[in-house]
Amino acid sequence: MTEREILLKKVSSYQFMIDDLKLYLDTHPKDVKTLAKLEEYKEKLAPIKKLFEEKYGPLRASNNNTNRWKWVKDPWPWDPEEDD
Repeated sequence: MTEREILLKKVSSYQFMIDDLKLYLDTHPKDVKTLAKLEEYKEKLAPIKKLFEEKYGPLRASNNNTNRWKWVKDPWPWDPEEDD
C-alpha cells in the first residue's frame, strides 16, 4: 500500500467516525462523552487531511483555491498511482 493510499484510508476512517457521531448526536444532543469524542476525531483528522492535500492535492474540488480545474488533471483519490 502506498503512502497516498494509507493517508486516504486514514482520512476516510476519521471522516466516517465524524459522520457517524454526528448522526448519533442528532438523537442524543446532550451526550457529553460523544461530543468530546467528536472533537477528538476532528482534531485527529485535520493534520492528516492537511498532509494529504499538501502532498497529493485537494480531496474536493472546492478545496482547490489556486486553479479551478487543476483537480480534474490530478489523479483522483481512488486512482492507482502510476509507476515512475
